[in-house]
Amino acid sequence: MAQITALAVSEPVRVDSRRVGDIVTELGETAAQNVIGLALEQLAGALTSADRAIRDADLDEAARQCDLLARLAWQIGLLSLAGVAMDLGCCAERRDPVALGAIHARLMRVGNRSLTAIWDRTGLG
Repeated sequence: MAQITALAVSEPVRVDSRRVGDIVTELGETAAQNVIGLALEQLAGALTSADRAIRDADLDEAARQCDLLARLAWQIGLLSLAGVAMDLGCCAERRDPVALGAIHARLMRVGNRSLTAIWDRTGLG
């Protein structure tokens, strides 16, 4: 009889604290919180749209949403999220179903953890 071991899927998310600090320095704390809050709303929307496009097998739309997601994430210092979104966009463009499934699951994990991390870090919560 074979033994099956459940593996916990957990990975740290990378947030560029310097980028977040630069935003606060450039805009001031109140304006920075407003800008980051707006960016988080847009990120959440793009994450939801990318998820929906993948589930609907609309790979062109998935690639567009992943590009938007990567650019937004990069601007506010969510490095892990930006990287995974770029990877998923490339898989969607290549029409690679095996990699698409795995990276889609990773995007949802990293996306949710990244949004929480930046929310907590900036004191928006």
